Amino acid sequence: MNVILTVSSFIFPLITFPYVSRILLPEGTGKVSFAASVVNYFLLLAQLGIPTYGIRACAKVRDNKEALNKTVQEIFVISIIMCIVSYVLFLAALFCVPRLWREKELMIVTSASILFTTIGVEWFFKAIELYSYITWRSITFKCISLGAMFLLVHEQQDYIIYGAVSIFASSASNILNFVYIQKFINLKKRCKLELRIHMKPILIFFAMSCATTVYLNMDTTMLGFIKTDTDVGYYNAAVKIKNMLVGIVTSLGAVLLPRVTVYLEKKEQKRFEDLSVKAIQFVLFSSIPMLVYFTLFAEPSMLLLSGKEYERAILPMQIMLPTLLFIGLTNIMGIQILVPMGKESKVLASVIAGAVVDLVLNMILIPKYSVSGAAIGTVTAEVIVFIYQYFSDRELFQRLFSKINPWKIITATIASVCSSIWILKLNADLPVVLIMSCICFGGTYIMSLVILRERFILELFRIIKK
Repeated sequence: MNVILTVSSFIFPLITFPYVSRILLPEGTGKVSFAASVVNYFLLLAQLGIPTYGIRACAKVRDNKEALNKTVQEIFVISIIMCIVSYVLFLAALFCVPRLWREKELMIVTSASILFTTIGVEWFFKAIELYSYITWRSITFKCISLGAMFLLVHEQQDYIIYGAVSIFASSASNILNFVYIQKFINLKKRCKLELRIHMKPILIFFAMSCATTVYLNMDTTMLGFIKTDTDVGYYNAAVKIKNMLVGIVTSLGAVLLPRVTVYLEKKEQKRFEDLSVKAIQFVLFSSIPMLVYFTLFAEPSMLLLSGKEYERAILPMQIMLPTLLFIGLTNIMGIQILVPMGKESKVLASVIAGAVVDLVLNMILIPKYSVSGAAIGTVTAEVIVFIYQYFSDRELFQRLFSKINPWKIITATIASVCSSIWILKLNADLPVVLIMSCICFGGTYIMSLVILRERFILELFRIIKK
């Protein structure tokens, strides 16, 4: 179900961005991207690390209805308080910073994501593994937003409407969560709230989120201040494609946290390690061919999705594609392995190291290399995070990685490149080039893995058949 959810998040921008990018042009999409990157900092404060901590805390007590009810109420109260604090600081920044005040309408519209995310309590539904509800609810709102995008966005001046529809697509469905959660939790039932017991772990997760958000949004924010909205638009086009692919790579790992937490609570070490190995196999299985394919076919992919105006986004996209592998692995190693083991401080240290490296490289590279400099900073930061996390529990990760043989995946990827590279020389339309290359590359990849009897693909076929 989470793969379906991820693919829907992939398809929505895949359909809308080619349309929107040609109407709003790099300047318009850059304005919306800049506003979103600024609001993300206030959203970060409002969430305070709760999205990850809430999953773990609720998963531990999900079989005890009274304890679950109390835990949800306590975390939700903290979330509401932080939402109010975040909005106060946001309004102060809006009035005090001229760069933000110039686009005050867009900033206010984009800030709705803070409220929607707070009342959405999605961490609860993930903790009880209710992915069917999350998926179909999200798809419904994305379909509504899809129609609104084509009906309402017609001119370059409609970038505020584009921002509003984007927020509606990603966050407005959380309104339903606030209603639906009452089937499981009685929010009106009075409990003796103990907020203090949650604060220390929440603050650790908050620090992790801070560092992560800094180096995920820092590039866009610094480009907006140092360069122009047009540069932000180029970078945003490259990041959109990368983020869609990252979503697919991390879709399996995203559902592991509650299940892994339960295994560790019950001291089922073997099941914990077996599940972790499968997750790492999935990351290698999905990320290696995708980063190679989109590096090879970066130009037709970017021009088809965004238009000829975005040619300068091709190289940054190619530079940052290796992050598919590193983000996929650190998502498993950090959030799905180290966090359930209670080693969130190690994850925090790794993310801080990545953020510091990204900040330093952005300050050096963005003034000279603009969008490409920001892309180099992002890749380097992800490599640093991976290295730090690996050595934080070297014995465990050596044991897990020793059970995985990546050479069959690498061999299949090389065969796929050989079977599809000739398509680049065809003088054909962009859709034809991409369709033919996808069929040749993807078909060769799957067939090669089957011939090589790669364990993960065979197990995947058994699951689908079942």
